[in-house]
Amino acid sequence: MSTAEPDTIAEPTTETAAAASTTTNRKQPFPRGFLDTISTGWAERPESIPTPRAQASYAAARRAAVSAAFPGQRLVIPAGSLKQRSNDTDYPYRAHSAFAHLTGWASDAEPDSILVFDPTESGHDVTLFFRERADRTTTEFYADATVGEFWIGPRPSLEGVSADLDLATAHLQDFASTEGELVLDEHDDLTRFVSELRLIKDEYEIGEMRRAVDITAQGFEDVIRSLPDAVAHARGERVVEGVFHRRAREDGNGEGYDTIAASGPHACYLHWTRNDGTVVPGDLILVDAGVEADSLYTADITRTLPVSGTFTEVQRRVYETVREAADAAFAAARIGVRFREVHEAAMRVIAARVAEWGLLPVSAEEALDADAGGQHRRYMVHGTSHHLGIDVHDCAQARREMYYDGILAPGMVFTIEPGLYFQIDDLTVPAEYRGIGVRIEDDILMTEDGPVNLSADIPRTADEVEAWIARVQG
Repeated sequence: MSTAEPDTIAEPTTETAAAASTTTNRKQPFPRGFLDTISTGWAERPESIPTPRAQASYAAARRAAVSAAFPGQRLVIPAGSLKQRSNDTDYPYRAHSAFAHLTGWASDAEPDSILVFDPTESGHDVTLFFRERADRTTTEFYADATVGEFWIGPRPSLEGVSADLDLATAHLQDFASTEGELVLDEHDDLTRFVSELRLIKDEYEIGEMRRAVDITAQGFEDVIRSLPDAVAHARGERVVEGVFHRRAREDGNGEGYDTIAASGPHACYLHWTRNDGTVVPGDLILVDAGVEADSLYTADITRTLPVSGTFTEVQRRVYETVREAADAAFAAARIGVRFREVHEAAMRVIAARVAEWGLLPVSAEEALDADAGGQHRRYMVHGTSHHLGIDVHDCAQARREMYYDGILAPGMVFTIEPGLYFQIDDLTVPAEYRGIGVRIEDDILMTEDGPVNLSADIPRTADEVEAWIARVQG
C-alpha cells in the first residue's frame, strides 16, 4: 500500500498503474488544488466490530479437518482475482468455492485474498491475508478504480473481518510464498481433499440449500406470471431469463449458473443459454435455473412448462415418462447404495418407454447392456445426478470412487434430473415427437431416514403443473 501523502503525486502510484494502464489515454491529471484538499473535510467513520457470523464455527471445523489431513505442511488457499470482461471492465467477483467454504467469507469476500495454514507442533496457525481498506490519506482512495473507496465504496478492515469470521487476519502485503508449500489447484491432493470435504454438508450448509431452493421456487412463479409477456416479445426467452434474474438479485446473490430458458426445439439443446428465441403458444419451455444465496450456496431446479397452460397428448406422454424416471431415481436413492445406481434406475425407465414407443432398434434390455447397448442414450445423453452445494456441480475434483462410485450417506445433496430430448431434425423418431424436450430436476438431501426432496413444493406432475400455471396466472 502506498503511504505517500496525496500532495506528493499527481498520478496513480506504481501499485495502481497496472489497473490504470488501460485508461491512461483518457486519464485527467489531478490538479494541485484537488491534491491539497482531497484528504481533508471528511467526517469520522466509526467502525462497529461485529460478532462472528453464523457460518464462522462451521468454517472453523472445516479448517480443522484440512489441518488434520496435512500435518506439517504449509497450505495456501487463494480466493482468486477479478477477471476481465472487456478492456477495464471486470466480471462480478466471486471467490473460489474452496476459499469461501473454508473461511465463511462469501459474496462479500475481497479479491486476491489468501487463506494460509502455517504448520505448528499441534496443527496449524491459520491466517486470512487480504488488502485492507485504505484511509483517505492514501492515493489509492481516489486514484485506483479497482479498490479505491471513492470508486467502489467502503472496504472492510482487518479487525472487522477478523471478528466477523473469527479468524486471524493480516495485510496482503505481508504474505510471502515459501518453498514446498501446497497451493490449491496446483497440488492434486490438496485440491482433491477440499473438494471431497464438501461431499457431506453440515447443518449450516443444508439450511442455505433450503434457502436457495425457496427463493428459486419464487423465481419459477415469477416466470409463470411472465409467460404472456414472453409470448408477446420477439425474444421471449430473454423475458423469462430476465424475470428470474430479478428474483435472484433481489433475494440472493444472483444465479448459481447461466439460466436456461429453452422454448420449443431449443429445449432439446442441453445447455441452451443464448435465450434469444421466441416463446410460442402450444410449445413447451424448459427452464433450468437456480438462485445462489448470499452464502454462495445454489439451487439447481428444472421445470418444463406448457406455454399455453396445458400439455398436448404427446407432450404429456413424454413429460410423465420423465417424471416416472425421476421418481424411480428418487426411490433408488437410499443410504448405502452407490451414487451411480440413482442414474441406472432412471435409465431403466427411459429405455423401457422409448422401446415401447418403437424408437429403438433393439429391446430395452439390450439397450441397457453396459458394453453393447446405450441406444436409448441418444435421447438422454447426460447423467441423472450431480452433487450440489457451494458449486452447482459441487465436489468436481473428488475421486471417481468417492463420487460416481461413491456410497450415498446422510448430508449429501445432489440433483435428480432425467430428461428426454427429441431434436427437431431427428429422423429416428416420429414427427409428432420432434422438437419436444423435457427435463424435471429436483434437489435431494440424504438423511438417516432416506432422501428428502428439497424442491418437492414446486409442482412436478403434469396435472400439478397445469394447475400451477392456472393458479399463478389466474
